[in-house]
Amino acid sequence: MRPPFSPVLPLLAASAFLFAAAPPADPRQGLLDAMASELARNHQQLQLKGHEPPYFMSYQLKDYDQFHITARYGAIFTDAVSRDRRLAVDVRVGSYEFDSSVPEEMDFLISTKGTSYYARTDGPLDDSPMALRTALWLLTDEKYKSALTQFLKKKGEDVYTVEDPKRPPSFSKEKPNTYVQEPVAFPFDREHWRQVARNVSARFNSHPELFDSDVHVTADKVKRLFVSTEGSRIVTEETLYGVHVTAVTRADDGQLLDDSRDYYSPTEAGLPDEAKLAEYADKVITELLALRKAPAIDPYTGPAILAPEAAGVLFHEAVGHRLEGHRQDDDREGKTFRGQEGKQVLPGFLSIYDDPSVRAMMGEPVNGYYLFDEEGVKAQRVALVEKGVLKNYLLSRQPVEGFLQSNGHGRSQSSQKPVARMANLIVESSKQVSDEELKRQLIAEAKRQGKPYGLIIRDITGGNTNTASFGYQAFKGVPRMVYRVDVRDGKESLVRGVEIVGTPLSAINRVVVSGQKQGVFNGFCGAESGMVPVSTVAPAVLLQEIELQRTMEGKDRPPILTSPAASSQPEAKN
Repeated sequence: MRPPFSPVLPLLAASAFLFAAAPPADPRQGLLDAMASELARNHQQLQLKGHEPPYFMSYQLKDYDQFHITARYGAIFTDAVSRDRRLAVDVRVGSYEFDSSVPEEMDFLISTKGTSYYARTDGPLDDSPMALRTALWLLTDEKYKSALTQFLKKKGEDVYTVEDPKRPPSFSKEKPNTYVQEPVAFPFDREHWRQVARNVSARFNSHPELFDSDVHVTADKVKRLFVSTEGSRIVTEETLYGVHVTAVTRADDGQLLDDSRDYYSPTEAGLPDEAKLAEYADKVITELLALRKAPAIDPYTGPAILAPEAAGVLFHEAVGHRLEGHRQDDDREGKTFRGQEGKQVLPGFLSIYDDPSVRAMMGEPVNGYYLFDEEGVKAQRVALVEKGVLKNYLLSRQPVEGFLQSNGHGRSQSSQKPVARMANLIVESSKQVSDEELKRQLIAEAKRQGKPYGLIIRDITGGNTNTASFGYQAFKGVPRMVYRVDVRDGKESLVRGVEIVGTPLSAINRVVVSGQKQGVFNGFCGAESGMVPVSTVAPAVLLQEIELQRTMEGKDRPPILTSPAASSQPEAKN
């Protein structure tokens, strides 16, 4: 039995929810109307005696359809279909200038303190206006009580705080948006992709050194409905398909090695066909077999070329996260770029902007596309750095000193609270050379520094960064395909066993020149508001100096026996 609860507003009788006999042609419109009705009711009536009513409220419903197929060793291991609806309710007490808002982790602690029950964030899968309104009613009640508690606590703390005339408002005032997107088709030939996954995963069976592998096919659609007391009414739909080919092995010294290929597309037709995927799987096999034989190198400090994908990860981790607006005024953050507006922060030939409205770059789809962010603000292109000079930040509706309006970058996963996040981070350079010249300059710089070799990092798995004030302002990247370039003859040899480390300002300001071609790195980024799809577009860059530290050394033995698939194959005849 669930504990009792005492909502501020009574649940309306079922008769209050009666609609016209004919259901709307678009079921999304019926749900949007139900959300708007319950929002208006709460906004007009919700107030605890002796306390402030909400000044702002918004409701969001995310409707997820998902297919996940995983094959290993030529057989299906996962074949899942899921449907989920998630609700997000924002209730604010106070005013735009000073309100109840706090970071999500504090919000959860306050909202659950002293209560024996907290409302769930799942929404009804049936298109039931009554059920949807009821779920929103209960969440709204909880959020209002939490907002009151937060507001009173913040007002009390404000008594002890020195007045700051430059303190930005708590919440930006934005123009309401009305937009209903046409339904987006979501085809998925499940049996076709089951067979493709089987066939491609079977290619790894003949290579027992690669002791595990999988082929993962995903198809995701999210319908998003948003209403606010400012008047926004938004319906959008997005689809994202993916194919992921992954394998792992161990070197003779026990180091775990992995390799993968990841492909994303907004349409099923945009995914690679089976022949291409087989080619990619063979490439993964070839690379891992080469990595097993490659020597591990010692920690390194010296010049290096980062291929476009690796350069993209560098800019994402070292710069992008530090330009997210909420990090500029949070005392828990390192505030790397706080107060640097209008000043030189990067080499003068580099410019960086973020553009969620871009669907593709150089003919390749990008993951960070969307029309409106999770706070109902239209997606906007924002120039972050122009010719090395800091111009702006990625902004949600949480203002930053000197930047009081959102630029449509409030993003989140599921029902989590939105914060400023990257979408499509695009790096441009006005100092470009050919790939051949880039390598020549690498060798010249290594010679100048007295190094026997330079490095080329052609592939990278991803990275992470620390932006908090209580830790070192550092980032890390995990390169996969690293090549040592001999300064005597330019010969390249594959090496392994290192990862990129560094401090952001030092690393980025050691970029001396870039390549001519940009590359796209698609993936997902995890931060305070969850995992969101992102892309980074960047050219290859030459760094005067980069630091690589030794990776964790594994000592585990590989499997003792060969795999059943390998042992069942006939032995080769002499």
